Amino acid sequence: MRFTSETSSDGVTEQLFTLDGLPGALWTPDGATGTRPLVLMGHGGGQHKRAPDVLARARRFVTACGYAVAAVDVPGHGDRPKDERYDRLATRNRARVAAGKERAPLVARFQALVARQTVPEWRTVLDALQELDLVGPGPVGYWGVSLGCGLGVPFVAAEPRVRAAVLGLGGALGRAGAAARITVPVEFLVQWDDERVPRGHGLALFDALGSTDKTLHANPGAHGEVPPFELDSAVRFFERHLGRG
Repeated sequence: MRFTSETSSDGVTEQLFTLDGLPGALWTPDGATGTRPLVLMGHGGGQHKRAPDVLARARRFVTACGYAVAAVDVPGHGDRPKDERYDRLATRNRARVAAGKERAPLVARFQALVARQTVPEWRTVLDALQELDLVGPGPVGYWGVSLGCGLGVPFVAAEPRVRAAVLGLGGALGRAGAAARITVPVEFLVQWDDERVPRGHGLALFDALGSTDKTLHANPGAHGEVPPFELDSAVRFFERHLGRG
């Protein structure tokens, strides 16, 4: 892991890094030393590791909980190079949706393809982060909705170090098998009027989760209109299951 920059503001230190060509960001409390819980965040489609909502969420987890927080650009996003395979598939999918094809199956197949690459990448990043003195082998959480959910479900299912996850704005198509293998506590977000993920698909994914400790948070509004108070709930959720830094 090679750190390329470091800045600090309002009690939060941000370090940008690369690991085997993967660009990422790590946020920690200023002057942090010793082991602390780590939250990995998956960004949404068309976003990147430092998108405004990712930054806001990371800073909140650091300042409210004392956590380390990390995010990595997924293929074709942020500082990652263009991937012609994914670009071609995304272009074909947009054309199919414009021609009247149902969006959900196309998105599910696309995210399943990308997850085959991102799951091992994220596990490698987690290995490297836990070798840092200011992180260490402490408890790990995952936060990801929309694309972050589509890629996060197989990651959480495959990664035994994750003890709790906030997921949502995703459907069960292509993910039910992985969801059934998730047994850690989950807080799951559904937007009742979601124009991208049909309500029934989101409820089906929640139902498919294998965890006996799972909570459904359903709010009115479109895909991108998750209420700000859900971040307060995520803070309390992670504190319950990961402790404090």
